[in-house]
Formats: sequence, structure tokens, C-alpha cells
Amino acid sequence: MKIARISAWHVPLTSHDTYYMAEGKTCDVTTSVLVRLDTDTGLSGWGEVCPIPHYLPAYANGVIPALEELAPVLMGADPVGPEAMMERLNKYLPGHDYAKSAIDTALWDLTAQAAGLPLYALLGGRAVADMPLYHSITCIAPDEMARIARDAFDQGMRQFQVKLGADDNWQADVARLTLVREAVGEGPLIYGDWNCGSDSLTATRVGRAVARLDIMLEQPCATIEECAQVRAATGLPMKLDENAHDMASVLAGHQAGCMDAVAVKLSKMGGLSASRRVRDLCLSLGTQMCIEDTWGSDITTAALLHLAASTPARGIMNTCDLSHYVGPRLDPTGPSRKNGRIAPPDGAGLGVAPDPDQLGPAAALFD
Repeated sequence: MKIARISAWHVPLTSHDTYYMAEGKTCDVTTSVLVRLDTDTGLSGWGEVCPIPHYLPAYANGVIPALEELAPVLMGADPVGPEAMMERLNKYLPGHDYAKSAIDTALWDLTAQAAGLPLYALLGGRAVADMPLYHSITCIAPDEMARIARDAFDQGMRQFQVKLGADDNWQADVARLTLVREAVGEGPLIYGDWNCGSDSLTATRVGRAVARLDIMLEQPCATIEECAQVRAATGLPMKLDENAHDMASVLAGHQAGCMDAVAVKLSKMGGLSASRRVRDLCLSLGTQMCIEDTWGSDITTAALLHLAASTPARGIMNTCDLSHYVGPRLDPTGPSRKNGRIAPPDGAGLGVAPDPDQLGPAAALFD
């Protein structure tokens, strides 16, 4: 089997609710890039990457130029064995991991299809039947955030990410966490996420004000050192996200004592191959994981669900159904949440493929 054609599409995804985050970051309409690798046997593998603007060192318009650079290595190559191919691509084009993550997903999709197995079988085997989800709540008025949490709770959700810092008002952030906790009661996991947008003093004030409420904090500051200061000053557990992007940074977070949980995001790590290695490291460290990605629709959601389903339950804090938050659904038959949980797709490979009518003409074609 050889790669015979590479196609890419730009697909606008619209958030059902605009996501307001600290430092003026928003997520409303984002461009997702879908990549399809066609082979001479008729099999096709799909990948997706959807960077949020001004969030991480990644942007949608950088994906196709990277594909053009990498096409000479990919064309005519055997796609079976994604990790070996990714080694070749990383040597040929260092960096640009987010762009290569979509290729990596497509390679895994093809490899699993060629084996006639669901993707999770190649990532460690089915370890869990389904996984808990978290519900992300945009940073708006505290009482409205509490209403969103209550509605999600009534639909079975038991884990809630509360966005903080959008109005630069630490007392409003205290109210956000307090009212969400009141809305869902004791027991459910609640964590407040600044997306690097706070200073250590402000995050410490918020953390100490809500310490009695059983709250976890997520990535309050821009560096691991600052996050560690907040962790030590508040005594609250902490999840790292933006600072944890490879093996070395995950180890640094663990050594700093501020990584009770970590976001393993596929495109941030550079794809499924690298994410699987980080997953296994976190299992060894005893760190719980949120297995997810920055943003995306059904292809990305399927990929992260396969990785989550192959992860022992002791390592899974939660996962994310990104396709739930955006429209359109690119594969309406893809997995959906049920009672706060979700399972990976059935069938060989990813188990999903986008509806051609949703894509339109390809933005780039290499053959």
C-alpha cells in the first residue's frame, strides 16, 4: 500500500456559544483543516487539526504550506507504521508539530483500516468501555455560568471546566466558581481555567477564596514556575495545559509539584504517536489526564476517543467531545455524549469519515 494523493480542506467551525477566556482570547468561528491520505489500494485515512487563534504556537493557514513541504516524503510511502513515518517527517521538517498532527492521525487511521481493527486496538487495546466527559463553560456572567452548569448536570455531566479571567475581575471569578459549585452540589469535579491569563497573586487570591469548595485550578499562569507558586500558596490541586506540550515539559510539571492532572492534546503534542508516549509517561507518574485536543469536529473527536479508550481508567480524569461544541457535524453518525460519558466509534480505523457535502472543493491537492 502506497500513498497516492494528499488532499486538504479548510472547514469553518462555528461554536454554539462563543468561548470567552482570559486576556481577551475568544473561540467563535475557527478554521479546521481536514487532511485525507488516499492510497493505491483505495483506502483513505483522515486527520484534522483546528488551532484556536492566538492560543498556542499554531495557526490554520500554516497547515497546507507544511503539507506542501512534506508531500515529497509522503507520496509513494507506505503509511503502515505511523511512528516510523513521523520520525522521517520530523527530520525532514523540524517543528510545526500541530500541522503534522493531522498527518499522524490519517496514518493511524490507514494503519488500523489495513489491519481491519478499530484504532484503539493499536494504541494499547480497549481498556475501558466508555469515558467521563467534562463540560466547558464560557467566561460570562457568574449566574449564567451557573445556569449552564445546572443544565449540563441535568443531562448527566459530572465534571465542569469553568473559564475565568475574561473581565479581569478576581472577585467575579470567585463568584463564578462559587455559583457553579452551588448549582451542581458537592461531589462533581469543578476546575477553574485561566488559560495562562492570570498572575500568581490574583490566582492565589481566587484559590484561597474558594478553597473550602473543593475546587481544582487549571493553568493559571504562563509558566510552570508561577503555577507551582499558586499550587503551593493555595494547597489546591492543579491541572496543567499550555505548559505541558511534550515529554520534557510534562516531566518538568511533575517535578515542580503542580501537575495533579494534565491536558494531553493531540495537536499540541504533535499527534497520536507523541500523545501515546506522553500518555504512557503520565501513567507511570501517576498523573491523571484529560485526553483531548485544542478544538475540532468529528475526526479529531474520534481520534482522541480512541486514545482515551485505550488508556487504563486510573489514568483518565476525563475526555472531551469537541464535536458537541461546534457546527456543522462533519460526520453526523459520529459519537455523542450520553449521561456524561462517551465511547469511541465502532468499525476499522477511526470509524468516522466526513460527509463530502460538508467539505466542498479541496483547498490543496498533491498527487
